Amino acid sequence: MSTVRQDRPISVQDFLRGEQSASRKHEYVEGTVYAMVGGTNAHNRIATNGTVALGTRLRGRDCQVFNSDTKVRIQQARGTRFYYPDLLVACRLNPPDDTFQDAPVVLAEVISESTRRTDELEKRDAYLSIDSLCVYLLVEQTAAAVVVYRRQESGFARESYAGLESVVPLPEIGCELPLAELYDQVELPSPMEGEEA
Repeated sequence: MSTVRQDRPISVQDFLRGEQSASRKHEYVEGTVYAMVGGTNAHNRIATNGTVALGTRLRGRDCQVFNSDTKVRIQQARGTRFYYPDLLVACRLNPPDDTFQDAPVVLAEVISESTRRTDELEKRDAYLSIDSLCVYLLVEQTAAAVVVYRRQESGFARESYAGLESVVPLPEIGCELPLAELYDQVELPSPMEGEEA
């Protein structure tokens, strides 16, 4: 989802209070609030498929899946940020009355051309600074393809998975994510003549 900036610095407390009664979602970056713009049906189907696929696999376990209505809070030296990832998995949960999670293990964003720059740069850098984070998934909207940033001893390594037969391994939470399930009932554009599927 893309965002529209609102120039009015506010406190974290005022932001959280305002979100409880807001008619649309907002992200918060170090005092600046950005109104969120809704995603396409394809975007929402992919995000829902991911939530269902992982939620089913994690049912009855300590790690839980949250959809795009749950914020992730990122506390950095220069300020606090709140984003609404399309999907998050947390194993150390915040209290039930909170509207955010502090310790995600897996985060996913479904990207489009309008959100690509934010998801691949700003959000990636912020997400990879979270101590608990093990995996960040960048999920394409117009092709069955996922880029994974996975925590290693020396930092995060980039992996790519493409094609409906591919499966993203997620040993960090004891399961996997098949792209066939992620893109179930999603109409993907046909490859151009001469391109590989």
